[in-house]
Amino acid sequence: MGNSLINLTVFKHFLKSKTAGGVLLLICVILSLTIANSPLGADFERLLDTEIGFDTASVHLRYSILLWINDGLMAIFFLLVGLEIKRELVEGELSSPKKAALPILAAVGGVLAPAGIYFLLNKGTETAGGWGIPMATDIAFAIAIITMLGKKVPASLKIFLAALAIVDDLMAILVIAVFYTSELHWNYLLYAGGLFGLLLVFNKLGVKKLIFYLIPGVFIWYFIHHSGIHATIAGVLVAMALPTTPDAKESPLERLEHMLLNPVNFIIMPLFALVNTNIRFQEEMVAGLFTPLGLGIVLGLVLGKPLGITLISWIAVKLGVSTLPTAARWIQIIGVGMLAGIGFTMSIFIALLSFTGHEILLAEAKFSILTASVLSALLGSALLSVVAKKITKKEVR
Repeated sequence: MGNSLINLTVFKHFLKSKTAGGVLLLICVILSLTIANSPLGADFERLLDTEIGFDTASVHLRYSILLWINDGLMAIFFLLVGLEIKRELVEGELSSPKKAALPILAAVGGVLAPAGIYFLLNKGTETAGGWGIPMATDIAFAIAIITMLGKKVPASLKIFLAALAIVDDLMAILVIAVFYTSELHWNYLLYAGGLFGLLLVFNKLGVKKLIFYLIPGVFIWYFIHHSGIHATIAGVLVAMALPTTPDAKESPLERLEHMLLNPVNFIIMPLFALVNTNIRFQEEMVAGLFTPLGLGIVLGLVLGKPLGITLISWIAVKLGVSTLPTAARWIQIIGVGMLAGIGFTMSIFIALLSFTGHEILLAEAKFSILTASVLSALLGSALLSVVAKKITKKEVR
């Protein structure tokens, strides 16, 4: 009985820790890779392809389990990230124009540099169309890694990375919409825009009940999904419309943020990792790392991301356009730039759009993305840890 109570206490402490979500995420990645490369791999893929939902004459809501997770549950994750960003814009690290400008400008650099590296290496080849693959940062994994580092990095850097990553992903979504979408349905976009406008009116009128934002938010998701644009942007739109205040009183935005924190960290993100990391290793993948395709992805994410983010940030600060995050140093900005090279989710999504029907190229792209993401995670976390130790030693002296 005593041991059971101790184990329960340890488990509760683990769940409350900042690293719990990241550890669970990593376990699911390993589990997914193991399943994909075992005899259960084919059955697991068939399970993910199983369609659930319903269809009527006017409403289509029957999708695969994989799509429900990637487009449905991930919209909730983007909603949580959007809530965090808006709260910081109103009362936190991004509340001044100079501080808010930095992650936006850094994201631009973090998009252009990787895309440029890939384009230069693949220009004139059959893989040239995949230039968008190394552009996007995987918010979930990048935030999980920096959260697991705990006090080794200032809290302002986590906010900076989250803001950078969401701007980064929104730019990637825009690129997908313009360059990788065969058809846009403008009528659905107009419906979504009208509902978003309604939410802004609710905000202006002082409506504080969450139901008046969440129910229209579900319809915004539906319309954006059918418009041809990645549906996760619906979460960001709803978050931006929710009311909040700069004082200590809990606002509707903060109330929803607290409600979503555990479900996102312990259910949605582990599920997402489980269904998206099921990459089956093939012999061609290793050789593919040294092709223009593989090099473009790996160098774009591992080198292009920190180079673009750091360079644009340095220029912005030197010109007085923005300021560094509180208590942050330039070497830490480089480390954060490396973590931004974790391009897993959206990169694989763009790879699917780029190489549909080219199984070998798609396999090479997936393996290159996985390799680059692991390298970026290891290099970024190692650099930030070493810097933290040096800062601690100086403070002790």
